[in-house]
Amino acid sequence: MTKKAFGGRRIAAVAVLTALAAGAIAYSSTAQSATAAQQPAAGLTEALHDALQSYLDEHRAKDHMSTVALRVTYPDQRPATAVSVSTGQPVPDDALWQIGSNTKAFTSVLLLQLEAEGRLSVHDKLGKWLPQYPAWRDVTITQLLSMTSRIPDYAQQDAFGEVIVGDPATVFTPKRLVSFVSGLPLGPAGYNYSNTNYILAQMIIERVTHDSYDSQLHRRILGPLGMHDTCLPPACPPDTSRRMPAGYSGVSALPTWLGKPVPALALSWAQGAGGLVGSLPDLTTWTRALYDGRLLPPAQERELRSLVSVTTGKPIPTVTPQDPVGFGLGVAQRIDSGTGRPVWAYRGETFGFQVLHTYVPESGIIITLAVNSTADQDTLTGFADTVHKTLDTSRPY
Repeated sequence: MTKKAFGGRRIAAVAVLTALAAGAIAYSSTAQSATAAQQPAAGLTEALHDALQSYLDEHRAKDHMSTVALRVTYPDQRPATAVSVSTGQPVPDDALWQIGSNTKAFTSVLLLQLEAEGRLSVHDKLGKWLPQYPAWRDVTITQLLSMTSRIPDYAQQDAFGEVIVGDPATVFTPKRLVSFVSGLPLGPAGYNYSNTNYILAQMIIERVTHDSYDSQLHRRILGPLGMHDTCLPPACPPDTSRRMPAGYSGVSALPTWLGKPVPALALSWAQGAGGLVGSLPDLTTWTRALYDGRLLPPAQERELRSLVSVTTGKPIPTVTPQDPVGFGLGVAQRIDSGTGRPVWAYRGETFGFQVLHTYVPESGIIITLAVNSTADQDTLTGFADTVHKTLDTSRPY
Protein backbone atom coordinates (compact mmCIF):
# COMPACT_ATOMS: atom_id res chain seq x y z
CA MET A 1 0.00 0.00 0.00
CA THR A 2 1.43 3.33 -1.02
CA LYS A 3 1.95 5.85 1.74
CA LYS A 4 0.99 9.46 1.17
CA ALA A 5 1.72 12.54 3.27
CA PHE A 6 -0.49 15.58 3.59
CA GLY A 7 -1.33 18.19 6.17
CA GLY A 8 1.61 17.08 8.29
CA ARG A 9 0.16 13.53 8.60
CA ARG A 10 1.21 10.22 7.12
CA ILE A 11 -1.77 8.42 5.60
CA ALA A 12 -1.28 4.88 4.39
CA ALA A 13 -5.04 4.44 4.38
CA VAL A 14 -5.99 7.07 1.83
CA ALA A 15 -5.78 4.35 -0.79
CA VAL A 16 -7.63 1.63 1.09
CA LEU A 17 -9.77 0.88 -1.93
CA THR A 18 -6.65 -0.33 -3.73
CA ALA A 19 -7.56 -3.84 -2.70
CA LEU A 20 -5.40 -5.68 -5.18
CA ALA A 21 -2.40 -3.48 -4.51
CA ALA A 22 -2.81 -4.08 -0.81
CA GLY A 23 -4.05 -7.63 -1.06
CA ALA A 24 -2.84 -9.55 -4.06
CA ILE A 25 0.40 -7.74 -4.81
CA ALA A 26 1.56 -7.73 -1.23
CA TYR A 27 0.05 -11.05 -0.22
CA SER A 28 2.06 -12.99 2.28
CA SER A 29 3.59 -16.26 1.18
CA THR A 30 3.47 -17.39 4.80
CA ALA A 31 0.03 -18.52 5.92
CA GLN A 32 -1.10 -17.18 9.28
CA SER A 33 -2.33 -19.21 12.27
CA ALA A 34 -1.17 -22.47 10.69
CA THR A 35 -1.62 -24.67 13.75
CA ALA A 36 -5.08 -25.90 12.80
CA ALA A 37 -3.92 -26.71 9.29
CA GLN A 38 -0.96 -28.75 10.49
CA GLN A 39 -2.70 -31.08 12.91
CA PRO A 40 -5.85 -33.16 12.57
CA ALA A 41 -8.91 -31.80 14.39
CA ALA A 42 -11.99 -33.58 15.70
CA GLY A 43 -14.04 -32.09 12.90
CA LEU A 44 -13.84 -29.52 10.16
CA THR A 45 -15.92 -26.90 11.97
CA GLU A 46 -13.80 -27.23 15.09
CA ALA A 47 -10.59 -26.95 13.08
CA LEU A 48 -11.82 -23.85 11.32
CA HIS A 49 -13.06 -22.32 14.57
CA ASP A 50 -9.64 -22.87 16.11
CA ALA A 51 -7.95 -21.26 13.12
CA LEU A 52 -10.26 -18.23 13.27
CA GLN A 53 -9.78 -17.86 17.00
CA SER A 54 -5.99 -18.00 16.62
CA TYR A 55 -6.13 -15.37 13.89
CA LEU A 56 -8.34 -13.09 15.96
CA ASP A 57 -6.16 -13.51 19.05
CA GLU A 58 -3.09 -12.63 17.01
CA HIS A 59 -4.48 -9.51 15.34
CA ARG A 60 -7.25 -8.06 17.48
CA ALA A 61 -5.15 -5.68 19.56
CA LYS A 62 -2.88 -4.34 16.82
CA ASP A 63 -5.58 -4.11 14.14
CA HIS A 64 -8.48 -3.19 16.48
CA MET A 65 -10.29 -6.26 15.16
CA SER A 66 -13.12 -7.88 17.09
CA THR A 67 -14.78 -10.23 14.60
CA VAL A 68 -13.70 -12.76 11.97
CA ALA A 69 -16.30 -14.54 9.84
CA LEU A 70 -15.82 -17.39 7.38
CA ARG A 71 -18.07 -19.17 4.92
CA VAL A 72 -17.03 -22.17 2.82
CA THR A 73 -19.24 -23.52 0.05
CA TYR A 74 -18.82 -26.62 -2.09
CA PRO A 75 -19.70 -27.34 -5.72
CA ASP A 76 -22.33 -29.94 -4.78
CA GLN A 77 -25.44 -29.66 -2.63
CA ARG A 78 -23.75 -30.01 0.77
CA PRO A 79 -24.59 -27.26 3.24
CA ALA A 80 -22.07 -24.47 3.53
CA THR A 81 -19.69 -24.37 6.47
CA ALA A 82 -20.10 -21.08 8.33
CA VAL A 83 -17.94 -20.16 11.31
CA SER A 84 -17.30 -16.89 13.11
CA VAL A 85 -15.51 -15.76 16.25
CA SER A 86 -15.93 -12.50 18.10
CA THR A 87 -14.88 -10.75 21.26
CA GLY A 88 -18.47 -9.59 21.72
CA GLN A 89 -21.85 -10.68 20.43
CA PRO A 90 -21.76 -13.57 17.92
CA VAL A 91 -22.01 -12.47 14.30
CA PRO A 92 -24.65 -14.35 12.28
CA ASP A 93 -23.87 -15.86 8.89
CA ASP A 94 -26.07 -13.28 7.18
CA ALA A 95 -24.34 -10.27 8.78
CA LEU A 96 -23.56 -7.47 6.34
CA TRP A 97 -20.12 -6.09 5.48
CA GLN A 98 -18.56 -3.40 3.34
CA ILE A 99 -17.12 -5.65 0.60
CA GLY A 100 -14.81 -3.00 -0.86
CA SER A 101 -13.16 -3.64 -4.19
CA ASN A 102 -14.97 -6.92 -4.68
CA THR A 103 -17.39 -4.40 -6.22
CA LYS A 104 -15.09 -3.97 -9.22
CA ALA A 105 -16.04 -7.31 -10.75
CA PHE A 106 -19.71 -6.25 -10.70
CA THR A 107 -18.79 -3.14 -12.67
CA SER A 108 -16.78 -5.15 -15.18
CA VAL A 109 -19.57 -7.66 -15.69
CA LEU A 110 -22.09 -4.89 -16.35
CA LEU A 111 -19.87 -3.48 -19.10
CA LEU A 112 -19.22 -6.90 -20.60
CA GLN A 113 -22.95 -7.64 -20.64
CA LEU A 114 -23.49 -4.37 -22.49
CA GLU A 115 -20.82 -5.43 -24.97
CA ALA A 116 -22.55 -8.78 -25.48
CA GLU A 117 -25.73 -6.85 -26.34
CA GLY A 118 -23.87 -4.80 -28.94
CA ARG A 119 -24.31 -1.53 -27.05
CA LEU A 120 -20.58 -0.87 -26.69
CA SER A 121 -17.20 -2.53 -27.16
CA VAL A 122 -14.57 -2.82 -24.47
CA HIS A 123 -12.21 -1.63 -27.18
CA ASP A 124 -14.09 1.68 -27.34
CA LYS A 125 -12.07 4.70 -26.34
CA LEU A 126 -13.01 6.98 -23.51
CA GLY A 127 -13.46 9.86 -25.93
CA LYS A 128 -16.52 8.13 -27.38
CA TRP A 129 -18.43 7.92 -24.11
CA LEU A 130 -16.88 10.56 -21.85
CA PRO A 131 -15.62 13.34 -24.13
CA GLN A 132 -15.46 15.72 -21.16
CA TYR A 133 -12.06 14.18 -20.36
CA PRO A 134 -10.08 14.92 -23.54
CA ALA A 135 -6.69 14.13 -21.99
CA TRP A 136 -7.84 10.51 -21.65
CA ARG A 137 -9.69 10.23 -24.96
CA ASP A 138 -7.49 7.39 -26.28
CA VAL A 139 -7.80 5.18 -23.19
CA THR A 140 -9.92 2.09 -23.89
CA ILE A 141 -12.50 0.50 -21.62
CA THR A 142 -10.29 -2.59 -21.45
CA GLN A 143 -7.43 -0.46 -20.16
CA LEU A 144 -9.71 0.97 -17.49
CA LEU A 145 -10.82 -2.44 -16.30
CA SER A 146 -7.36 -4.05 -16.45
CA MET A 147 -5.65 -1.20 -14.58
CA THR A 148 -3.43 -0.35 -17.52
CA SER A 149 -5.00 3.05 -18.35
CA ARG A 150 -2.24 5.10 -16.65
CA ILE A 151 -4.97 7.35 -15.16
CA PRO A 152 -4.01 8.31 -11.57
CA ASP A 153 -5.94 7.09 -8.54
CA TYR A 154 -8.09 9.73 -6.85
CA ALA A 155 -7.83 7.76 -3.60
CA GLN A 156 -4.11 8.47 -3.42
CA GLN A 157 -4.35 12.23 -3.84
CA ASP A 158 -3.66 14.58 -0.96
CA ALA A 159 -6.74 16.69 -1.69
CA PHE A 160 -9.01 13.66 -1.47
CA GLY A 161 -7.30 12.56 1.73
CA GLU A 162 -7.84 15.94 3.37
CA VAL A 163 -11.57 15.75 2.62
CA ILE A 164 -12.19 12.16 3.70
CA VAL A 165 -10.10 12.38 6.86
CA GLY A 166 -11.81 15.64 7.80
CA ASP A 167 -15.25 14.06 7.37
CA PRO A 168 -15.54 10.33 6.60
CA ALA A 169 -19.24 10.80 5.81
CA THR A 170 -18.60 13.28 2.97
CA VAL A 171 -20.95 12.67 0.05
CA PHE A 172 -19.14 12.51 -3.29
CA THR A 173 -20.43 12.42 -6.84
CA PRO A 174 -18.52 10.48 -9.52
CA LYS A 175 -17.65 13.79 -11.17
CA ARG A 176 -16.09 15.11 -7.96
CA LEU A 177 -14.07 11.93 -7.41
CA VAL A 178 -12.64 12.16 -10.93
CA SER A 179 -11.92 15.86 -10.41
CA PHE A 180 -9.16 14.99 -7.93
CA VAL A 181 -7.06 13.67 -10.84
CA SER A 182 -8.54 15.20 -13.99
CA GLY A 183 -5.70 17.71 -14.37
CA LEU A 184 -2.87 15.29 -13.65
CA PRO A 185 -0.60 13.71 -16.28
CA LEU A 186 -0.89 10.04 -17.14
CA GLY A 187 1.34 7.72 -15.19
CA PRO A 188 3.94 5.29 -16.55
CA ALA A 189 2.96 2.46 -18.87
CA GLY A 190 2.14 -0.88 -17.29
CA TYR A 191 -0.13 -2.03 -14.49
CA ASN A 192 -1.12 0.71 -12.03
CA TYR A 193 -4.04 0.14 -9.67
CA SER A 194 -6.43 3.09 -9.85
CA ASN A 195 -9.92 3.40 -8.45
CA THR A 196 -10.55 6.25 -10.89
CA ASN A 197 -10.75 3.64 -13.65
CA TYR A 198 -13.83 2.11 -12.09
CA ILE A 199 -15.57 5.40 -11.38
CA LEU A 200 -15.12 6.19 -15.08
CA ALA A 201 -16.43 2.71 -15.92
CA GLN A 202 -19.50 3.42 -13.78
CA MET A 203 -20.03 6.68 -15.64
CA ILE A 204 -19.85 4.84 -18.98
CA ILE A 205 -22.49 2.35 -17.81
CA GLU A 206 -24.78 5.23 -16.91
CA ARG A 207 -24.09 7.05 -20.19
CA VAL A 208 -24.81 3.97 -22.33
CA THR A 209 -27.92 2.81 -20.47
CA HIS A 210 -29.36 6.22 -19.56
CA ASP A 211 -29.92 4.63 -16.17
CA SER A 212 -28.28 4.65 -12.77
CA TYR A 213 -25.48 2.27 -11.87
CA ASP A 214 -27.53 1.01 -8.92
CA SER A 215 -30.54 0.29 -11.10
CA GLN A 216 -28.43 -1.65 -13.58
CA LEU A 217 -26.89 -3.67 -10.75
CA HIS A 218 -30.30 -4.71 -9.51
CA ARG A 219 -31.75 -5.43 -12.95
CA ARG A 220 -28.83 -7.40 -14.32
CA ILE A 221 -27.14 -9.03 -11.32
CA LEU A 222 -28.64 -8.66 -7.86
CA GLY A 223 -32.23 -9.44 -8.85
CA PRO A 224 -31.56 -12.40 -11.19
CA LEU A 225 -29.14 -14.00 -8.69
CA GLY A 226 -31.45 -13.43 -5.73
CA MET A 227 -28.83 -11.35 -3.91
CA HIS A 228 -31.29 -9.60 -1.62
CA ASP A 229 -28.66 -8.83 1.02
CA THR A 230 -26.45 -6.75 -1.28
CA CYS A 231 -26.95 -3.04 -1.82
CA LEU A 232 -25.22 0.16 -2.85
CA PRO A 233 -25.58 2.95 -0.28
CA PRO A 234 -27.50 5.15 0.06
CA ALA A 235 -30.08 2.89 -1.62
CA CYS A 236 -29.98 0.24 1.13
CA PRO A 237 -32.83 -1.08 3.29
CA PRO A 238 -33.42 0.77 6.59
CA ASP A 239 -32.07 -2.09 8.72
CA THR A 240 -28.76 -2.43 6.85
CA SER A 241 -26.50 -0.72 9.35
CA ARG A 242 -28.05 -2.68 12.24
CA ARG A 243 -26.99 -5.90 10.52
CA MET A 244 -23.36 -4.80 10.23
CA PRO A 245 -20.67 -5.26 12.87
CA ALA A 246 -18.96 -1.97 13.66
CA GLY A 247 -15.90 -1.50 11.47
CA TYR A 248 -12.68 -0.04 12.85
CA SER A 249 -9.53 1.51 11.44
CA GLY A 250 -6.39 -0.29 12.51
CA VAL A 251 -4.12 1.88 10.38
CA SER A 252 -1.43 3.50 12.50
CA ALA A 253 -1.01 6.37 10.03
CA LEU A 254 -4.51 7.57 10.93
CA PRO A 255 -4.19 8.23 14.68
CA THR A 256 -7.40 10.26 14.83
CA TRP A 257 -9.33 7.26 13.48
CA LEU A 258 -7.40 4.47 15.21
CA GLY A 259 -9.75 2.10 17.00
CA LYS A 260 -12.82 4.22 16.28
CA PRO A 261 -15.89 2.95 14.40
CA VAL A 262 -16.27 4.17 10.83
CA PRO A 263 -19.64 5.23 9.38
CA ALA A 264 -21.43 2.07 8.28
CA LEU A 265 -22.91 3.35 5.01
CA ALA A 266 -20.70 6.33 4.11
CA LEU A 267 -19.41 4.79 0.87
CA SER A 268 -20.02 7.41 -1.78
CA TRP A 269 -16.23 7.79 -1.97
CA ALA A 270 -16.12 4.25 -3.44
CA GLN A 271 -19.26 3.66 -5.55
CA GLY A 272 -18.55 1.41 -8.58
CA ALA A 273 -14.95 0.99 -7.42
CA GLY A 274 -15.79 -0.45 -4.01
CA GLY A 275 -19.07 0.78 -2.55
CA LEU A 276 -21.20 -2.35 -2.15
CA VAL A 277 -22.45 -3.77 1.14
CA GLY A 278 -23.36 -7.45 1.29
CA SER A 279 -23.46 -10.72 3.21
CA LEU A 280 -21.03 -13.61 2.84
CA PRO A 281 -23.81 -15.88 1.49
CA ASP A 282 -24.54 -13.28 -1.20
CA LEU A 283 -20.85 -12.88 -1.98
CA THR A 284 -20.60 -16.66 -2.37
CA THR A 285 -23.59 -16.66 -4.73
CA TRP A 286 -21.92 -13.96 -6.79
CA THR A 287 -18.52 -15.66 -6.77
CA ARG A 288 -19.90 -18.98 -8.01
CA ALA A 289 -21.88 -17.32 -10.78
CA LEU A 290 -18.84 -15.25 -11.74
CA TYR A 291 -16.43 -18.17 -12.09
CA ASP A 292 -18.92 -20.77 -13.33
CA GLY A 293 -19.51 -18.66 -16.42
CA ARG A 294 -23.22 -18.02 -15.82
CA LEU A 295 -23.07 -14.25 -16.22
CA LEU A 296 -21.47 -13.78 -19.62
CA PRO A 297 -21.30 -15.37 -23.08
CA PRO A 298 -18.03 -17.23 -23.84
CA ALA A 299 -16.38 -14.30 -25.66
CA GLN A 300 -16.96 -11.91 -22.79
CA GLU A 301 -16.00 -14.58 -20.25
CA ARG A 302 -12.61 -14.85 -21.98
CA GLU A 303 -12.23 -11.09 -21.82
CA LEU A 304 -13.09 -11.08 -18.11
CA ARG A 305 -10.32 -13.60 -17.41
CA SER A 306 -7.68 -12.12 -19.70
CA LEU A 307 -4.79 -11.42 -17.35
CA VAL A 308 -1.99 -8.92 -17.23
CA SER A 309 0.96 -9.36 -14.91
CA VAL A 310 0.85 -6.86 -12.08
CA THR A 311 4.64 -6.80 -12.28
CA THR A 312 5.14 -6.14 -15.98
CA GLY A 313 1.71 -5.03 -17.18
CA LYS A 314 2.06 -7.51 -20.05
CA PRO A 315 -0.56 -10.14 -20.93
CA ILE A 316 -0.06 -13.55 -19.33
CA PRO A 317 -2.08 -16.75 -19.87
CA THR A 318 -2.00 -17.62 -16.17
CA VAL A 319 -0.03 -16.87 -13.04
CA THR A 320 3.09 -18.84 -12.17
CA PRO A 321 5.39 -19.00 -9.13
CA GLN A 322 7.70 -16.64 -11.03
CA ASP A 323 4.86 -14.23 -11.89
CA PRO A 324 2.40 -14.91 -9.06
CA VAL A 325 -0.30 -12.24 -9.44
CA GLY A 326 -2.38 -11.34 -12.48
CA PHE A 327 -5.25 -8.91 -12.96
CA GLY A 328 -8.13 -9.49 -15.38
CA LEU A 329 -11.12 -7.22 -15.92
CA GLY A 330 -12.05 -6.64 -12.30
CA VAL A 331 -10.92 -10.11 -11.21
CA ALA A 332 -7.55 -11.32 -10.01
CA GLN A 333 -5.61 -14.57 -9.98
CA ARG A 334 -2.76 -15.47 -7.67
CA ILE A 335 -0.69 -18.43 -6.54
CA ASP A 336 -1.98 -20.10 -3.39
CA SER A 337 0.93 -20.12 -0.96
CA GLY A 338 0.00 -23.55 0.36
CA THR A 339 -0.60 -25.49 -2.83
CA GLY A 340 1.50 -23.46 -5.27
CA ARG A 341 -1.42 -23.53 -7.73
CA PRO A 342 -3.53 -20.69 -9.20
CA VAL A 343 -6.69 -19.52 -7.48
CA TRP A 344 -9.04 -16.67 -8.28
CA ALA A 345 -9.07 -14.30 -5.33
CA TYR A 346 -9.78 -10.71 -4.39
CA ARG A 347 -9.49 -8.83 -1.10
CA GLY A 348 -11.68 -5.76 -0.81
CA GLU A 349 -10.79 -3.18 1.81
CA THR A 350 -12.50 -0.05 3.07
CA PHE A 351 -11.72 2.23 5.99
CA GLY A 352 -13.08 -0.30 8.48
CA PHE A 353 -13.55 -3.69 6.81
CA GLN A 354 -11.75 -6.34 4.80
CA VAL A 355 -13.66 -8.97 2.79
CA LEU A 356 -11.91 -11.61 0.71
CA HIS A 357 -13.13 -14.30 -1.66
CA THR A 358 -11.14 -17.22 -3.04
CA TYR A 359 -12.35 -19.60 -5.75
CA VAL A 360 -10.34 -22.82 -6.12
CA PRO A 361 -10.78 -24.08 -9.71
CA GLU A 362 -9.61 -27.63 -9.09
CA SER A 363 -12.11 -28.32 -6.30
CA GLY A 364 -14.83 -25.75 -6.89
CA ILE A 365 -14.78 -24.62 -3.26
CA ILE A 366 -15.30 -20.98 -2.42
CA ILE A 367 -13.80 -19.39 0.68
CA THR A 368 -15.12 -16.04 1.85
CA LEU A 369 -13.64 -14.23 4.83
CA ALA A 370 -14.57 -10.97 6.53
CA VAL A 371 -13.03 -8.97 9.35
CA ASN A 372 -14.24 -5.73 10.90
CA SER A 373 -11.04 -3.73 10.64
CA THR A 374 -8.52 -2.43 8.16
CA ALA A 375 -4.83 -2.76 8.90
CA ASP A 376 -1.32 -1.62 8.03
CA GLN A 377 -0.54 -4.96 6.39
CA ASP A 378 -2.53 -7.62 4.61
CA THR A 379 -2.63 -10.79 6.70
CA LEU A 380 -6.05 -11.94 5.52
CA THR A 381 -4.77 -13.34 2.22
CA GLY A 382 -2.28 -15.58 3.96
CA PHE A 383 -4.98 -16.65 6.39
CA ALA A 384 -7.23 -17.62 3.46
CA ASP A 385 -4.48 -20.01 2.37
CA THR A 386 -4.42 -21.42 5.91
CA VAL A 387 -8.17 -22.04 5.66
CA HIS A 388 -7.66 -23.73 2.29
CA LYS A 389 -4.99 -25.95 3.81
CA THR A 390 -7.30 -26.84 6.69
CA LEU A 391 -9.98 -27.82 4.20
CA ASP A 392 -7.47 -29.86 2.22
CA THR A 393 -6.35 -31.66 5.37
CA SER A 394 -9.93 -32.45 6.36
CA ARG A 395 -10.81 -33.59 2.81
CA PRO A 396 -14.42 -32.38 2.77
CA TYR A 397 -14.58 -32.48 -1.04
